[in-house]
Amino acid sequence: MWSIWVSRNKFIFEGIHPVNSSTIMTTLSQLQVDWEAFGEPSFPFAQLMPRVDWRKVNRDTMINLMVSEIWLDTMTMFSDLISMAVLVMADKKTIAICQSGGKFETANDGTLSYKGGDAHAMDIDDQMKFIDFKAEIAEMFSFNVSNIAIKYFLPGNKTTLISISNDKDLQRMVKFHRDSSTVEIYIFVEEPLALEVSTMPASRSSRTTLSETVLPINTILNPDPDYAPPVASHDTIQMDTDMEIPLLSLSSNEEKLAKGAQQWQNTITGVGQRFNSVHEFRESLRKFAIAHQFAFKYKKNDSHRVTVKCKAEGCPWRIHASRLSSTQLICIKKMNSEHTCEGAAGTTGHQATRSWVASIIKEKLKAFPDYKPKDIVNDIKQEYGIQLNYFQAWRGKEIAKEQLQGSYKEAYSQLPFFCEKLMESNPGSLALYTTKEDSSFDRLFVAFHASLYGFQQGCRPLIFLDSIPLKSKYQGALLAATAADADDGVFPVAFAIVDAESDDSWHWFLLQLKSELSTSVPITFVADRENGLKNSIAEIFEGSFHAYCLRYLTEQLFRDLKEQYSHEVKRLMIDDLYAAAYAPKPEGFQNNMESLKRISVEAYDWIMQSDPQNWANSFFQGTRYNHMTSNFGELFYCWASEADDLPITQMVDVIRSKITELIITRKAESDQWSTRLSPSMEEKLKKESQNSHSLQVILSADSTYEVCGVTTELVDIDRWECSCKIWQLSGVPCCHAIAVIVAIGRSVYDFCSRYCTTESYRLTYSQCINPIVNMDVPAAIEPLVTVTPPPTRRPPGRPASKRYGSQDIVKRDLHCSRCKGLGHNKSTCKEELLYLNNT
Repeated sequence: MWSIWVSRNKFIFEGIHPVNSSTIMTTLSQLQVDWEAFGEPSFPFAQLMPRVDWRKVNRDTMINLMVSEIWLDTMTMFSDLISMAVLVMADKKTIAICQSGGKFETANDGTLSYKGGDAHAMDIDDQMKFIDFKAEIAEMFSFNVSNIAIKYFLPGNKTTLISISNDKDLQRMVKFHRDSSTVEIYIFVEEPLALEVSTMPASRSSRTTLSETVLPINTILNPDPDYAPPVASHDTIQMDTDMEIPLLSLSSNEEKLAKGAQQWQNTITGVGQRFNSVHEFRESLRKFAIAHQFAFKYKKNDSHRVTVKCKAEGCPWRIHASRLSSTQLICIKKMNSEHTCEGAAGTTGHQATRSWVASIIKEKLKAFPDYKPKDIVNDIKQEYGIQLNYFQAWRGKEIAKEQLQGSYKEAYSQLPFFCEKLMESNPGSLALYTTKEDSSFDRLFVAFHASLYGFQQGCRPLIFLDSIPLKSKYQGALLAATAADADDGVFPVAFAIVDAESDDSWHWFLLQLKSELSTSVPITFVADRENGLKNSIAEIFEGSFHAYCLRYLTEQLFRDLKEQYSHEVKRLMIDDLYAAAYAPKPEGFQNNMESLKRISVEAYDWIMQSDPQNWANSFFQGTRYNHMTSNFGELFYCWASEADDLPITQMVDVIRSKITELIITRKAESDQWSTRLSPSMEEKLKKESQNSHSLQVILSADSTYEVCGVTTELVDIDRWECSCKIWQLSGVPCCHAIAVIVAIGRSVYDFCSRYCTTESYRLTYSQCINPIVNMDVPAAIEPLVTVTPPPTRRPPGRPASKRYGSQDIVKRDLHCSRCKGLGHNKSTCKEELLYLNNT
């Protein structure tokens, strides 16, 4: 069997006799030989086969020859032919066309072409060493061998320059171009540079900062050994203007520092260059200075002319641009491009204005809204070599946010048109705003028809009122009314944005809510007893019920108590208070209050004077369905807190989109339900049913039944009441009621509140909210009122990071290690002072 194997790039052909053609085919398929390149061989074998045109011999022809009858007679000569041909191929060299002194030009498709300069040619192969290769190039161009950088293009890729810096790089280049007879190589001369670091802070007066001097460089790291051309590596440079490649070679970290400014090296090209505006010229000039690492200062700077000179003393670099007559175009009229201040080699400043920072970070801020100023400082330093301070980054972020989100001021001016469009897109909705005497914003109320309809058709007559502060530029507060759906989920009903939370703003909010609700069923409001809510609810919603929020009640309790209590004692007091509030019967309430009284008589007296009929289940006349706190709508407040730094119209639209998403999602979920009650209510009913098996029912002639178990309870089946009060509190029959219902042969589902059914849940989410299609204000429309931002401004300092959510009511008290007392520490203890005074 004949075979071919490879050793050190030389192909060896050996064996005794071929077994079959398929074996030879498999073996020769591993060879990649350009037979036409060898011409007609002058071997005896050619004389034996004169009919063969050796310029046309290919792999298939060779296979046919090898399986012919002549094979055995000419085997020796054929082996010689193969060996010689392979040796010729192994000795084949690639011609390297070395070029230097020219410049690259960029075509419309981004490809680069090299123009001008000198060119020399040399032979290279994969046996050549990099040090010899570099030395020969330096000798050809009379360059210093230590100051040259060598680059090339990958086959089929004229946009990416690859560096050659060692033997492996050189071998890769030869390998990539093994199918070509030539390869173009570009030589760049580097100037020796000493990098300096400046520690000077940002200068607000000159609007420049000094930082590390980082030199721009268009150097691409060499690809992985498994690199497959023509795909470019991730360090690809896209050049969009005519650019002369800097003759530099820095470490990989310095390359990374400088890569951000590479694209700006030719933003200023010279006399005759035109710009659409003065602003565009200034921005281009600023980028040019950053890319070339020098600082400048304005000599003239107005709407029609700009004159700038290098900030370095004595440096002649100067540029003057002015407006072309009868146009808005700005044209460079004079420019001295010579720097005698060593340009990038010296320690120079950078033009880093707030608007420039904003333009740099805008896209990233769009993708990452939580982009922090300290991260901006680090990224700008890393990408552009510019050292910002925290406030420059923060101001730049604010400008970028306004560019992305729109102006706060403009949003207020669009408010009348926005409200009109919102109601036009959603008939039956209300979007109402008010202003103060000076036309500044006062309040905005929003209630979507889908929310109003869903509440009135499917939700329990239970509304939670609460608020959160806004962290927007003009502060303010968001007031909201939320409800509970049939599955005990949050359902937004209405909300308002006000300049400040007050008794008057809550009164106004409830007035608007009342005007949109047409239900005749008394509503139970779960809310704080402060902020004028107690009087406003009773006045506006006559016959309704006000259930105090137990969380706010507890917070007020500990603020008013004079005596200091430990953390553990406060916890016990809270447990007793909540147990008293949840107790369905008066005796349960009293037992828990007696337990609290043994801890603190002061706390007991305060609680008993705080209207238990408004918060304790055993005395409350309304129906609160065991919901004891007003922060039930926390999901809604989280939405608002995520969008409250947006301009007011965008904030409302974000909330609208969140409510829309909630409606669509829950509607789709409920379409999969097959039960009569919602899942959570089905679970409650199942639990109560299991507890009813051991109960004994004493039948009665009327609708009242006696149920015996651990306790004896009375069930009025006609009035849907049980003496345990669980049926009335939850809307689902308790275990005592279920025992009676089963005993009389009825279905328990017939005695469940309609507010717990799947049908009611689907009614709640049956309507949709439409987006505002077009927010472009027609130029011909003059608003009746131009709304301006409110006078309230954000206070100094960083806003609190804690937004909204259930807070720990009990805070750990200070504990003194000297006197063992509470409420102070050792440094503020007065025990020692009293002792000294007494002595």
